[in-house]
Amino acid sequence: MNVIVDTCIWSLAFRRKRKTALPEVKILTDLIKNSRVQMLGPIRQEVLSGIKSRNQFFLLQDTLRAFPDFRLFEEDYEKAAEFFYLCRSNGIQGSNTDYLICAVASRSNMSVYTIDNDFKNYQKLLDFDLYS
Repeated sequence: MNVIVDTCIWSLAFRRKRKTALPEVKILTDLIKNSRVQMLGPIRQEVLSGIKSRNQFFLLQDTLRAFPDFRLFEEDYEKAAEFFYLCRSNGIQGSNTDYLICAVASRSNMSVYTIDNDFKNYQKLLDFDLYS
């Protein structure tokens, strides 16, 4: 099964110092070695948006190009909006990108690899799997 890797995991791997000792980075490395990683355009945008230096930006941009964007459809955005409404009406707040990740994972039968605890709240109402 392929895995959508959330922004927070990419940030640990590429934007933080002393990253190699982190278990999340080891898991990401294993997923990459097994060709299981799926990139979404909005995740790419979030990762790159957090870069402060021009040189780091271009270096990371080049590195991430090894992971082509998984194709998104109109239905993904519509489902993300539906998920947003469903969660909000049940007192659960989230970002548009998070709900898009959930929608794509649900449609494509992929799991989501994240350390963002918000996804555990989303999972109470939405049909998608977290990678463990």
